[in-house]
Amino acid sequence: MPAAASPVDEAAEALARGELVGMPTETVYGLAARADDDASVARIFAAKGRPIDHPLIVHVGDAAAAAVFAGELPGSARRLMAAFWPGPLTLIVPRKPGVASAAAAGQASIGLRMPSHPMALALLRAAAARGVPGVAAPSANRFGRVSPTRAEHVRAEFGPGLRVLDGGPCEVGIESAIVDCTRDPPALLRPGQIPRARLEAALGQRLAERGDDSPRASGTLPTHYAPKAAVRILGSAELARCVAVPPGPADRGVAVYSRLVPVEGWQHRRMPEEADVAAQELFDALRGFDEAGAETIWLEQPPADAAWEGVRDRVMRAAAAAEVPGR
Repeated sequence: MPAAASPVDEAAEALARGELVGMPTETVYGLAARADDDASVARIFAAKGRPIDHPLIVHVGDAAAAAVFAGELPGSARRLMAAFWPGPLTLIVPRKPGVASAAAAGQASIGLRMPSHPMALALLRAAAARGVPGVAAPSANRFGRVSPTRAEHVRAEFGPGLRVLDGGPCEVGIESAIVDCTRDPPALLRPGQIPRARLEAALGQRLAERGDDSPRASGTLPTHYAPKAAVRILGSAELARCVAVPPGPADRGVAVYSRLVPVEGWQHRRMPEEADVAAQELFDALRGFDEAGAETIWLEQPPADAAWEGVRDRVMRAAAAAEVPGR
């Protein structure tokens, strides 16, 4: 009697058939479809409610597979691949004509990443053995909302009809850094948990800032990563004054996410002191406040040092959603 197929093999077969799969990575969980089939990729946009002109990141199981999608790999991309792949780094490179047009939202460039999560790599390699060279996999949540860092978050977003591989809590917890290697010097389009200084050391040059001529890239809209509750960022001193007295009737529905202790009487979750731990917990904390019925989240401004750049980016985008008229 043949052995039963493993969950990874079953998911790889589903990808080969053009179906969607929830997959773990070290950053966040992704909603995956085979990147070389535009009809499969269209299912991602439909499921997420994502604009079709907002490109997706293509995940590959090894560096060699990048050549399937890249028209060329600039020297800057090769240096960063050697230093940080597999890992939480996406590289924007020229796209090979005729390949993954829908995943790239029709752009001449494409974002490529090789994740380090063991289950993600196993899935990508099992899919490659079935003729799937890579998968497009944006975060597995409705467009603009908080990214999922646990399998149960994905199931809560999409229900029991989606096949989800459970790889445990995500180790990094925020999305990958994105570096545009189609220009010289390369530009940091989205910070992550690889420090800017380490990226620059591997490149041997300073990173440029995102410019008006930069390619559109995943997760770089001004408003993104937003919980249902409105996020308000407060400086440490201002927040301390706000919570110095017990909450009154007008404060019903307010939750506090801060490094302050103690915070008596308020719905409170402590923000970790270490940037990497804060990154890992951020989205889980925001989802937890939503589940508890919070209407407003007072969030302490993260520290200004370089290690917190990725967390500051996600917090600022989450808070910007509260400023959208009608929200």
